[in-house]
Amino acid sequence: MKNLGFGMMRLPVLSGPTDFDYPQLEQMVDEFLAAGCTYFDTSFVYHEGKSEEAVRKALVERHPRESFTVATKFPTFNLVPEDEIDGIFERQLANLGVDYIDYYLIHNVQTVLYDGVDGAGGIIKTTHLFDHAKKWKDAGKIRHLGFSFHSSAKLLGRVLTEHPEAEFVQIPVNPIDWDSELVQAGACYDVIRKHGRQVVIMEPVKGGGLAKLPAEAEAVLKAVRPELSIASWSLRFSQQLEGVITVLSGMSTLEQVRDNIRTSGAMEPLTPEEEKALAKAMAIYRQSGPIPQSEIEKYRGLTYHGVPVTALLQAYSICQLQPDPGFSDDNNYVKNAFAENAHLDFFQGLPKQQVVAADGTDITELVEKAVKWLTENSF
Repeated sequence: MKNLGFGMMRLPVLSGPTDFDYPQLEQMVDEFLAAGCTYFDTSFVYHEGKSEEAVRKALVERHPRESFTVATKFPTFNLVPEDEIDGIFERQLANLGVDYIDYYLIHNVQTVLYDGVDGAGGIIKTTHLFDHAKKWKDAGKIRHLGFSFHSSAKLLGRVLTEHPEAEFVQIPVNPIDWDSELVQAGACYDVIRKHGRQVVIMEPVKGGGLAKLPAEAEAVLKAVRPELSIASWSLRFSQQLEGVITVLSGMSTLEQVRDNIRTSGAMEPLTPEEEKALAKAMAIYRQSGPIPQSEIEKYRGLTYHGVPVTALLQAYSICQLQPDPGFSDDNNYVKNAFAENAHLDFFQGLPKQQVVAADGTDITELVEKAVKWLTENSF
């Protein structure tokens, strides 16, 4: 299985995020290529804007151009005026030291950036970003055009209908996000395949959050396959899906590269027994959060400004289980849920709304606590 991709967003560093450990990074790149893996994914903004440069130094300047595939992304969230868009793209080519980019993505397509809070059109539409990207592709500077996505399956279906030029979509997929109410990984995957497009998978181990589980959950997996790393279960979950160009893993050490190569090289679809064990481990994981899933389920059917209360509480609880809670994906889906369902910008503050459970318990304070944390840790 050679669809493992190298995510260049958590590279090995020495004293800070832009002080790269090049000897280790070069060895990581070399072993990755030697294993037959070729896809490297970066962005204009990773590592404080220096990841593309690191890709140039560790990969592009050291290996033949035809031996690797490079992907990078346009920074929608920088909110640049339209007359600066072409200049940013040219900077990316220079940063990478290439004449063309194999897979180019519009970064972070989601409700606020696509539709705006009021539905009248966000920065992606008002700057005609897809039109610019089509022009670059027509000029031979892009081989394949797509976008990364962080919003609802409903919006994704509309974006794909409105932009047939998009050949692929990059989405988070892992066993905890697959049936998440906010991330909706499974539903988004189904929409992409229904539209006949291909998939690039990111966050297969949820930013490292699924590399270590509660002891009870790990014991369930080890009882079935004791020789496998915990992270490899999530990687296999994603790699077995159809229509996948690559499964990206953000790797920070040489050992992580080697473990992922071992997993990918011997990749087999999950057996029914393994699927059952993984589902059980994920249930234990969700139950271990500060708000156990069994408690969250009591509030099924309640909404807060149009957003399911269960989705908000689940997102908050899962974020707390991550190594860096403020960097989790879930929190950044919340602003899009409020924008899509109620046309509200939660950064401006939400109107007061009481939330009362079926048994009469007032859970407004609990919901507000979760939303406050998700607001403070979103961007």
